[in-house]
Amino acid sequence: MRAKILVTFTVLFSLLSVGWAQKPSFTPESFLGITGGATVSMVNFLPSVNQDYLMGYSGGIVFRHNSQAHLGMQAELNYSQRGWKELNGYSRQLEYIEFPFMSHFYVGKKVQFYLNLGPKVSVLIHQSVQPNASGNASAEQYKPIDNPIDYGFCGGFGLQVHAGRQVFLIDTRVNYSISTLFSDRLTDHFRNSNNMNAALTAAWLIKTN
Repeated sequence: MRAKILVTFTVLFSLLSVGWAQKPSFTPESFLGITGGATVSMVNFLPSVNQDYLMGYSGGIVFRHNSQAHLGMQAELNYSQRGWKELNGYSRQLEYIEFPFMSHFYVGKKVQFYLNLGPKVSVLIHQSVQPNASGNASAEQYKPIDNPIDYGFCGGFGLQVHAGRQVFLIDTRVNYSISTLFSDRLTDHFRNSNNMNAALTAAWLIKTN
């Protein structure tokens, strides 16, 4: 069911990005660049776990194609840190390779405001654990993670400035995973264990056509 929702969402936003008729006065444009910044993360556990925000960072490569005025698509290949930090001192930082595919809506000329929205898929490549002071390793959330594939939705807004063929931007984004870190069958402890995080990043793009 979750996979069907993600596929439907991907198709919908792909059509929004490239399916509308182009205006004759607009020439399609493409951009390639880099991005990097900070993240704050938690996990939506049910039953709940007492948490604080876990700090991390993300960075990667950005490709954007504007197929018509005010509308385009943006794809990224990122390294992203997520996870959770408990009030007892335990933390688990999860490192992902992430692929967001988003519709890109923008207004303005040289200074533009924009909105990005779409699905994402990530693969867990590494994790690091800081044990708690009590040394208790029996809690359910301390067990090995069951699902290395993470998928869900991301969206955010930002401000970008065009300077010739270059674009400089500040981006804010929220990510929420449909997939769960731990198995969620009826016999399992957690009903939910979804990654959720926010990111503040800066990016530099250059026009390629």
